Amino acid sequence: MSEIKKNSRNTGNAPKSPVSTQTVAFSHYNNFSAQLPVDPKTGEIVSNEIKEQAKQCLTNIQAIVESIGHVMDDAVKLTVFLKNISDIEAVDEVYKTFFKKELPTRTTVQVAALPLEGALIQIDALISNGEGTTPQKALDLVKVTRNTENAPKSIHAHSVAFSHYNNLSAQLPIDPKSGEIVSGGVKEQAEQCLKNIQAILESIDHVMNDVVKTTIFLKDIADADVVREVLAKFFPNYVPARTIVSASALPLDALVQIDVAVSHGDGTPPQLPEDTRFLVIEANNTENAPKVPYSHTVAYSHYNHISGQLPLVAENNQIVSGGVKEQATQCLNNIKAIVESIDHKMDDIVKINIQLKNVADITAVNEIYTSFFSGDLPARTVIGVSAIPSNALVQIDAVVSNSEGTPA
Repeated sequence: MSEIKKNSRNTGNAPKSPVSTQTVAFSHYNNFSAQLPVDPKTGEIVSNEIKEQAKQCLTNIQAIVESIGHVMDDAVKLTVFLKNISDIEAVDEVYKTFFKKELPTRTTVQVAALPLEGALIQIDALISNGEGTTPQKALDLVKVTRNTENAPKSIHAHSVAFSHYNNLSAQLPIDPKSGEIVSGGVKEQAEQCLKNIQAILESIDHVMNDVVKTTIFLKDIADADVVREVLAKFFPNYVPARTIVSASALPLDALVQIDVAVSHGDGTPPQLPEDTRFLVIEANNTENAPKVPYSHTVAYSHYNHISGQLPLVAENNQIVSGGVKEQATQCLNNIKAIVESIDHKMDDIVKINIQLKNVADITAVNEIYTSFFSGDLPARTVIGVSAIPSNALVQIDAVVSNSEGTPA
């Protein structure tokens, strides 16, 4: 494995954290920690008004972006976490003012709680990184932003490709012809979400098997089994990495929303298609992590995408005994087992996402969290959710740098 180093950076112009790095760049992407509406000078939330809070979150992201020599239009994907989904229109008014060109892809979801009392919104971001990381040669790569008439229209791009990945906006169960939510229950809605994803992929000459990671947002976590059956129809031979998130509410009062990351073998200009189109998706599982009906980790090009890990003991697939600290330790041990099974280490992680049944438990989680890393901490996003699969108190997923790439 070649020694390409992560580029972990902080700026004083955005809020700093002792348990995360503001931005961690590797290869052609920067992974940002979620930004809360905190004024970096005072350390306090700016106001109790959603527009002001949204503006502060985006101002913090912009400060980080500019501190690393980038601009907001280099963003390929933003995820917006709201305390109240009805605030989405107000957020959009502010949101559009931060971009001069086409809007990036986006996922929007209402969650049960955010890490700071009084916060109404939290936003994280994925930024293109044309300069790569040492010793890669800088490339003036071009984002490729595309939409198709065969998927529901939105102010956001359907797909933004950069380097070897396509980043899609999360798809709701909307019929693109009528613009309305499809009739039926969660099964029919999940099918429509996946049909919309399939339509976007086909419009850019890709197929469902090019998906490396799926994130399923569910209004009712008990619907997970039904959605899994639907997913199996769209992925009959290969199952991408997966994380399930309990949403307190989704746009248009949907029951399900699906977000995917897609391998992009053709790269983006000036990369030549013949250089990378034959790169292989590598899906791996290990006996040292709990058994699941999907891939533990899916590597493509310079990233590994790890499925959400529950606090299950690999030997019996039962929740570990104890409280949230023991459960968080088990989640991280599972991630470590997966990471080590593919000849990596925890310090190769660039981004961590943590879901908590009780967001106040983050203090207990932080006590053990940093002990799993010896170098610069990854970027991080924390949300509170009303439910987690297996009635767990915590779930954690990760994105890992993959310096060796994947084979042609």
